[in-house]
Amino acid sequence: MTTTVTRVDQIPAIDRHEAATIAATEYQRFADVLRELDADDWHKPTDCPDWDVRAVAGHTLGMTRDFSSLSGVMRRTRAASKAAKASGGPVIDHMTAMQVADTAALTTEQLIAQMHAAGPRAAQWRTKAHPAFRLMPVKETLGGVPETWRMGYLLDVILTRDPWMHRVDITGATGQPMVLTPEHDGRIVADVVAEWARRHGQPFRLELIGSAGGSFTHGDHGEEIALDAVEFCRIISGRAAGTGLLTQEVPF
Repeated sequence: MTTTVTRVDQIPAIDRHEAATIAATEYQRFADVLRELDADDWHKPTDCPDWDVRAVAGHTLGMTRDFSSLSGVMRRTRAASKAAKASGGPVIDHMTAMQVADTAALTTEQLIAQMHAAGPRAAQWRTKAHPAFRLMPVKETLGGVPETWRMGYLLDVILTRDPWMHRVDITGATGQPMVLTPEHDGRIVADVVAEWARRHGQPFRLELIGSAGGSFTHGDHGEEIALDAVEFCRIISGRAAGTGLLTQEVPF
């Protein structure tokens, strides 16, 4: 059987219309994973420092609810910015801490039900956000280096990578199976590979194993890498150590 090798410059960017479909599917899969957890699973530690499964789920629900309306985004951003000015630290850290705190009083059944309800709303709103809002600059830091993104990149890409990676966190912590399909997870991973390649700019041959994987290449005589597709994303997200080109981080 011949393996199809994809050149990274042939991977199309995710536009806002495709992003809506991918986001809706990912929110549903995240909620479905929560539904399968046992009582003890919620207290298990994850790859996220200081967060157990319950905190990861609370943050994800909070982020989903915040990005279901312009008023929700602005209210959370103002509160997190005010907290950052008062006590220091990145705005995003204050934002996520607030999300965990705001959802802490929910029962697990309430959290799951709200995640099921919030996902479709967020996926729809993110697609229909006003063009002027999508062009707004977003200040972030990756690997200690400040970056400026467009809000559209956050809406179309990062806000789906985030629950996807947290689904990885939860299934890894609990041993629950992670549903992976080429059409959904493979598309997310391919987009990650394309950004990873743009960021380091070096030639490579990458073989990612599993339903979300594929074969990717850029240039000639580059580093050859073969590993599981999900593990690749864990490494370049900073959750596991990498060497060579795998030290290049990508935001999730």
